[in-house]
Amino acid sequence: MNSPSDVASPIIFKPRFGKWFAGLTWVLAGIGIALSVAGDGVDGLISAWPLLALAYFGWLLFWYPSVVIADDAVTLNNPLRSISVPWAALIHVDTKFALSLVTVRGSHTAWAAPAPGVWGTHRGKPEHVQGLPESSYGPAQSIRPGDLKNTDSGAAAFLVRTHWAALVDGGLVDADATETTAAVTRIHWIQIGCAVALLAATLIAFSLV
Repeated sequence: MNSPSDVASPIIFKPRFGKWFAGLTWVLAGIGIALSVAGDGVDGLISAWPLLALAYFGWLLFWYPSVVIADDAVTLNNPLRSISVPWAALIHVDTKFALSLVTVRGSHTAWAAPAPGVWGTHRGKPEHVQGLPESSYGPAQSIRPGDLKNTDSGAAAFLVRTHWAALVDGGLVDADATETTAAVTRIHWIQIGCAVALLAATLIAFSLV
């Protein structure tokens, strides 16, 4: 088993296709704004607000979300809030619907690491179920589809479980603090404010058309 010093920290996981979806929204927004300005001049900028909203939500939903694995905690950066789960609070890593960090006080789900659908499950190969951390396996070495290493949830879970096991083996996790250690939640008020402002500007732009 690797020691904690062998594991790079922090490790930042982002969904594989997130940047492609974000890039697509930015390209569509850019093309739309260029066409609006080319056709209507400065007045065309009024219709740009919905396109700016599209680009912003592309960033917020597809580019920004991540799972950050550090020596003190795992942080789930979701669109509207971030949750930092200290290792001492973690009791289980689940992948039924997405990467979920389970504590005695509740479960916290990562937007950046959804479990696969039917297509993603069928793309699994034998090497995607081998060499996983011991906590990945159930009875008779069974695993969930979300644990497959070729999926977003499985890749993120592999990183979390590997780092967790390394810290435990190194004696760096206080198992006696599980009941008293809590996750820390931070609401993304700036992101929420920007989203509300862009939606309001979009509604005004549509009303002027």
